[in-house]
Amino acid sequence: MTQDQLINKTKNFVKQTLADAEGGHDWFHIHRVYNNALLIAKTENVDVFTVSLAALLHDIADSKFYDGDETVGPKMAREFLFKINVDSTIIEHVVNIIKHISFKNSLSGDVTFTSKELKVVQDADRLDAIGAIGIARCFNYGGFKNRPMFNPAIKPNLNMTKAEYKTSTAPTINHFYEKLLLLKDKMNTETAKKIASKRHKYMLDFLDQFYNEWDGNC
Repeated sequence: MTQDQLINKTKNFVKQTLADAEGGHDWFHIHRVYNNALLIAKTENVDVFTVSLAALLHDIADSKFYDGDETVGPKMAREFLFKINVDSTIIEHVVNIIKHISFKNSLSGDVTFTSKELKVVQDADRLDAIGAIGIARCFNYGGFKNRPMFNPAIKPNLNMTKAEYKTSTAPTINHFYEKLLLLKDKMNTETAKKIASKRHKYMLDFLDQFYNEWDGNC
């Protein structure tokens, strides 16, 4: 099969697998990340085929929906790519990207693997976690977990370990300070940094409006 055919097979696999996924981690999330990744890749010296496969498969089995098990996603991606006869070197690269893409890994200092392709897909994923879409996803997941939107008595934990991050049940607003507002300065590529700056400002403006409305000031 050609690379385009392999990518189309991967798209179909992801659509089927995530048909009933939570709205912030569904096929549309994958499609946005895929588009972000292709945009960023235009200005980076990367293997676009590897970037495409990794972007499509990066959340095939997000650990938060599998009792925190971080091995499910890489295993599922490996088995699928092997089944459609993707080259073994590319499979290993894609699996490593999936293993190391997550924000929570930065909390543990896990830098055992890096590549230009990882940086592109990581930026693409992080861009979808901020701005208007990021806000929508954040509250969608908070509702999915039945968490309060905001509780002034519960302060954000700005020094979380990876284990604390994975088990947090904090109000949704706290997640802005514990992750979303940190992402702008964690972007790897110049393209992502420019996009992130605009989306970051949008989140700050949203938070100002949120607190004003919460306090009845507007």
